[in-house]
Amino acid sequence: MSFNLAIMLRESRNAAPAKKFLCFPEGTLTYAEVDTLSGRFAAGLRKRGLAPGDKIAVQLSNVPQFVIAYFGILKAGLAMVPLNPLLKSAEIAYHLEDSDARMIIAHAQLADEVNAALKGASGVSAVAVGDATPTSGWIAFDELLDAPDDGDIRPTFADDTAVLLYTSGTTGRPKGAELSHFQLYMNCTLAAERFGLDENDVTLAVLPFFHVYGLSSVLNAVVRHTRCVSALPRFDVEAVLAAIERDRITILAGVPTMYHALAAADSTRYDTSSLRIASSGGAAIPEPVLRAFEAKYGIPILEGYGLSESASTATVNPSPDERKVLSIGKPIWGIQLRIVDENDRPLPSGADHVGEIVLRGHNITKGYYKRPEETARAFRGGWFHTGDLGYQDDDGFVFVVDRKTDLINRGGYNVYPREVEELLYLHPAISEAAVIGRPDDRLGEEVVAVVSLKPGASAQGEDIVAWAKKRIAAYKYPREVRIVAELPKGPTGKIAKRLLRDAR
Repeated sequence: MSFNLAIMLRESRNAAPAKKFLCFPEGTLTYAEVDTLSGRFAAGLRKRGLAPGDKIAVQLSNVPQFVIAYFGILKAGLAMVPLNPLLKSAEIAYHLEDSDARMIIAHAQLADEVNAALKGASGVSAVAVGDATPTSGWIAFDELLDAPDDGDIRPTFADDTAVLLYTSGTTGRPKGAELSHFQLYMNCTLAAERFGLDENDVTLAVLPFFHVYGLSSVLNAVVRHTRCVSALPRFDVEAVLAAIERDRITILAGVPTMYHALAAADSTRYDTSSLRIASSGGAAIPEPVLRAFEAKYGIPILEGYGLSESASTATVNPSPDERKVLSIGKPIWGIQLRIVDENDRPLPSGADHVGEIVLRGHNITKGYYKRPEETARAFRGGWFHTGDLGYQDDDGFVFVVDRKTDLINRGGYNVYPREVEELLYLHPAISEAAVIGRPDDRLGEEVVAVVSLKPGASAQGEDIVAWAKKRIAAYKYPREVRIVAELPKGPTGKIAKRLLRDAR
């Protein structure tokens, strides 16, 4: 079956050519403009000898050139490899080599890191996004727009790889999850329906497009349903509030740390009345954060769940009227979910039956690029093993307890960090909290909390320990509390526990 994901852009252009598609602080682009520019970009790629199936790395923030390059790559029958602009030369080199990329498109200011990475790579050309080409041998982005748009969308098979998306590498070196045209199409088509479809919707895109959440659940979903997206290159509270007022944003997509910051912000100077709904993913949202945000802005947050390997959304709460707070909801249409024990046997429903979440369905990755053994291990028994622990209640709602790798075994007792974190967020002085395990000769692991404090608040680690001791079982409360100015975060704003564990 011939199917190219870029057909979404063409269909939306045909339906509403003059409709605003991309809103940036610098201006706007319509569906017709983006369709034409991406067509010219596709022609420019073909002109330089790139053939169907070739990989193109894109190391850009949320700028118009990302969107133009993305759909141009798809139209040319190529596959995109999204990369975080914060990657350093050794990391860039690894991704280029592992993905077999033929080209990298990057911000001009990243030239030093990219050039260092290219020293060990052969046959990889570089394209610069910026005011000037940074060094000899680079191609200016605008040069790839010189060719006329012939309107062609190269036919690809529905199962061809559209995006090679690298995992965060929390359990080793990053692996490239192969996401097909059809998988990405199904995900953005179905997940967005849970939030209602209003032709006047404007979605905030502050989640990075190089991450699966921002790419599939935001950018692809907007294009699929001919809506508008307001894009920002990074999360900043004032910039987000200004964008909500300027672009009349109706849908927020974020991670818990973003909602925490917005809940604490002074929003009185901005008109946020256009907002109607929000989604949260990437990590479990603490109930105090959810309640504070909803009370402040008067809109519900629907929590969902997904991974790079599931093309973003796997589950989400059905609707504001049917949601269960702190649940990740139910599987989207066509996705099967089970909770299994350590021997991959299905577990019954109930909070007493915590096991690994496994998935199968239309949006689950084809596998890891050039890693057949790791693919077979992840898909044993015909189910994709997520590495996340959770349970399902009698109504079919799923609750994530923690990552298997985050589980703390203290003296033979399982301690789920999320439960302890939920408690710590109730402490009047604590702004953010993360709970990790540290090696202990006697107990195997000990419970440690790393917290930041609210502005103007003061607290001592031993006082927080004593406070928690009164409110949770003896084996669960943290024996050590480290107070830091700020918790480290990944590209989407998710707290990076791996960095905390490495620093212990």
